[in-house]
Amino acid sequence: MLTMLGSPRRCCDGITRRETLRAGALSALGGFGLPQFLQAQQAGHVRPGKAKSVILLYLLGGAATQDMVDLKPHAPKEVRSQFKPIATSASGIEVCEHLPQMAKWMHKTAVVRSLNHKAGCHNCLPSYSGYEIPQPDQHPRDTDPPSMGSVCEYLKAQDSSPNTGFPAYAYLPCWLGWGQVFRRSGPYGGFLGKRYDALTTECAPYKAKGTPNVVPGTPQTVLGQPKLPSSTLQPGLTIDRLNARRGLLQQIDDQLRLQDAQSAAQTFGRHQQQAFNILTSSRLKQAFDLSHEKPELVKRYGDTLFGNSTLIGRRLVEEGVRFVNVTWDLFWDRIKLDYDAWDTHRNNFPILKDNKLPGLDQTFSALMEDLDDRGLLDETLVVVMSEMGRTPKINGNAGRDHWTFCYSALFAGAGIRGGTVYGASDSQAAYVKDKPVSTADICATIYHCLGIDPHSRVPDRTNRPVEIAHGGNVIHDIVA
Repeated sequence: MLTMLGSPRRCCDGITRRETLRAGALSALGGFGLPQFLQAQQAGHVRPGKAKSVILLYLLGGAATQDMVDLKPHAPKEVRSQFKPIATSASGIEVCEHLPQMAKWMHKTAVVRSLNHKAGCHNCLPSYSGYEIPQPDQHPRDTDPPSMGSVCEYLKAQDSSPNTGFPAYAYLPCWLGWGQVFRRSGPYGGFLGKRYDALTTECAPYKAKGTPNVVPGTPQTVLGQPKLPSSTLQPGLTIDRLNARRGLLQQIDDQLRLQDAQSAAQTFGRHQQQAFNILTSSRLKQAFDLSHEKPELVKRYGDTLFGNSTLIGRRLVEEGVRFVNVTWDLFWDRIKLDYDAWDTHRNNFPILKDNKLPGLDQTFSALMEDLDDRGLLDETLVVVMSEMGRTPKINGNAGRDHWTFCYSALFAGAGIRGGTVYGASDSQAAYVKDKPVSTADICATIYHCLGIDPHSRVPDRTNRPVEIAHGGNVIHDIVA
């Protein structure tokens, strides 16, 4: 049976079995295409998701979650964390002593402690799409499955609602891997096409004045703000002249379509529309202007690149952006800033204690508090995860190495049963002991909270229907 995706305001769960059978039969007869199916979905028989938007806080490099939310105080010395567990607002759930502000929000948070995959270290494609087949390298390909955000953008393109000037998918503060001059796969449109990539911001990260040159193994706080790309007009180019150029480009688009270059024209047209929105939408520009926020709120988020990106992410979901990604990236290779992101091969504990955990603790708690104060927490899903975890055994450099066989992720806010723990690791946080969770299950749960049927399908480059969550199942025990 085929279940094709429709409007982002409607999910596919509610289509009855009879309608699904009818869709399958019509498809087999060659008389039922995507437009007809979208019309059938928009006629009703759907249920809304509890989350209108999701903010994904992505900790690039592989966070050592056994030093954060799955501590093993009775493990052998060469394994156990140097940090102590503390009680939280949720009975029976403990977190690291260096996450005291996060601890206050665990009654609104679910911890998944049995996440695992075998798709390779630093492979970001599984966490963004649920696709766990190992790849020959970490570069994005046009044949990759689409990310969750790109599926949201694809749904928006099917919607007939007026264009607000805002995308469905925003990626901050820079494209994944920019700080290493290495584009990583995962957060892209893949086989759906580049027209469903995120609106991706740019940044110019820097360190505080007087900070000494980076010493290997010494973390630094990364400052800066994400900026819209190409958000200023060239000298002498007015909005009227820009509109005239736009009309000319639309004529060119028509010629391209007549020349049977439909795919290229669609991609070009969507990017053109996005660029035009950036230049002309005052609301979009204002969402990125933190001068409109109270200075104490900016400070509450941390006034770091990660904190400012997260605050802008909150502003974007206020404007109806469906999927916002904020990555704690690595900038060592581009501008010699910040040694390791979350890739703590050496000095794991000082790096976490002095830099990573305080930064995450402050920004996560500020986001939760801010969303709650504005009445947005009940309609915004907040997810914290990495592409992998870290080894149970501490290495000779006092660090933890790559590990994909067991790690944790956090879900909070809309659609989530707070104060819950799902799955369990063994006594050393090395392997899954109970209730294994795949990255596909994580994606399926996010889709479900957004009101999107994770078993829905989209067409790949050969028009073959591919399930958006790649067989993943909703983690119903953490869903409200």
